Amino acid sequence: MNIVYTLDDNFVPQVGAGIVSVCENNKWSSSIHFYLISSGVSEKNKQEFLKLIKKYKREIDIIELGDLNSYFDFDFDTNGWNPIVLARLLLDKILPAKVDRIIYLDGDTIVRDSIENLWNINLNGKTIGMSIEPTIDKSRIEILKLGLHPYCNAGVLLIDLDRFRKISAGEKIINYYRKYDGKLFANDQDAINGSMKNEIFIISPKYNFYNIFYQYPYWFLKKIMKPKKYIDRDVFLDAKRCPAIIHYLGEERPWRGGNTHKYRDDYRKYLFMTVWRNTPDETGWHLYFVCWRIFNFFTKPFPFVRYKIINSLIPAFMKFRKSKLNKKKL
Repeated sequence: MNIVYTLDDNFVPQVGAGIVSVCENNKWSSSIHFYLISSGVSEKNKQEFLKLIKKYKREIDIIELGDLNSYFDFDFDTNGWNPIVLARLLLDKILPAKVDRIIYLDGDTIVRDSIENLWNINLNGKTIGMSIEPTIDKSRIEILKLGLHPYCNAGVLLIDLDRFRKISAGEKIINYYRKYDGKLFANDQDAINGSMKNEIFIISPKYNFYNIFYQYPYWFLKKIMKPKKYIDRDVFLDAKRCPAIIHYLGEERPWRGGNTHKYRDDYRKYLFMTVWRNTPDETGWHLYFVCWRIFNFFTKPFPFVRYKIINSLIPAFMKFRKSKLNKKKL
């Protein structure tokens, strides 16, 4: 298996925990090769990654991305997301030619089970395996002109990199992004969905499981997906019973002080098995999470109300995230 992460120095502990979770839950896999696409990761942290992989007798390549802007001939605004996310659009250029298939994992994921079945999924002639993100606002879908194609989350990707190169998918995605002047709401994720809609194979949320799957009931998610087809109920329930990959999507993340994320202990378990085990939690989140828990309690019986409130607040969340990212640059 070829596993790809993108990261900068701020996300080293999370990726370290993620790597340990892959290794610990896939001990019987014959081969695991990690590719870390680095944006300024310190030499000290790079050496720690090498030691970590050596401990598990696996392989690793750390590839320095360099100036991200040099890959684009147009200006872009990542809208509050760390620009490193755009490296997902460049995998065909960055990774060695010998790499023919990859599992890409966001740095905010933890693996809880074997991912051999994910690795061996038959994409049926398509290029990218992705899981549906059913709660995306319909206005986004209209902007991207998806028609009856579902919108998918890019936090976990199974990519046939040979086909990706053959059909010049990277160029198509970047051209699509350029067409929107580099100002898509979810930048690379929107660009992948819009340009590759005919090349996406739907995979189970078992491999990209995040909070909406226990905050909303199946019937509601199926209803808001109409007229698009959603996954079968059995697939949904199987994912809830035993998710293989947890994606800490949203603001409630297990490295933020005061969080009560349902799967926070999974992250802490694997973080403790790394040299970054003593990394302090992010501060300033306690009041936010108190409000978040109150909101969840009162809106859980009313999924339509919750859905409308959340979608109306997302622009404010992104504005707040963007301001925090800009402060870090100063």
